[in-house]
Amino acid sequence: MLADGATGRILKQQGSCDQRLTPASTFKVALSVMGYDSGFLTDEHHPALPYRESYLATDPAWKTTVDPTSWIHNSVVWYSQQFTVWLGPERLHDYIVRFKYGNQDISGNPGMNDGLTQAWLSSSLRISPLEQVSFLQKLVTRQLAVSAHAYEMTARILAVGTLPNGWEVHGKTGTGYQMQANGPDLKRQVGWFVGWASRGGRTILFAYALADEQPDKSSAGQRARTACMAELPGLLDAESTAH
Repeated sequence: MLADGATGRILKQQGSCDQRLTPASTFKVALSVMGYDSGFLTDEHHPALPYRESYLATDPAWKTTVDPTSWIHNSVVWYSQQFTVWLGPERLHDYIVRFKYGNQDISGNPGMNDGLTQAWLSSSLRISPLEQVSFLQKLVTRQLAVSAHAYEMTARILAVGTLPNGWEVHGKTGTGYQMQANGPDLKRQVGWFVGWASRGGRTILFAYALADEQPDKSSAGQRARTACMAELPGLLDAESTAH
């Protein structure tokens, strides 16, 4: 879906945009805002935290010293978890409620007491494309009641690049699993690419989500990003012409 950054008005909607899914690593957008606002994150390269053997590392790129830029670029789960543990449950909950982020449920997996490190990873926290766009609109119009530094730095580390037609894209992928009554379906992925594009004083928000019907071992988040980036230039040009 696409929406106007200034007003939040929906410009295009396709599929079940009100269906809540795990945010997976798109939650790093919110975590970045919280991190720079709370002082845990300071700039693009600090803090640089060394990898430890006790950390979850399913990707070889995670087994190294990680800073805010590489955290976003390589989507490093353990770096997020170091921050959420530092922040603590009360402050994390306060931010989630203030941001009106999805279903605002950071309880984690039933009976596991792991919400602080797992809630956004195919667990209790869910968000729909509509809610992603609503959150992003508050971010780009600076309505989240956080520091100016938090807005500026989050935009800086989320920069993706400039499209051939001049739109500057900021965004984040996410890869998780579809949720069932008894927990995540580890055979069917969810993929996200969410963010915003700006050109000539206009900002358009986007949220692209896919839910696999069949098992697919390739990253759903990367597939979502590839598909979204292929469609964005035409969609953005059509909206700017209509505008």
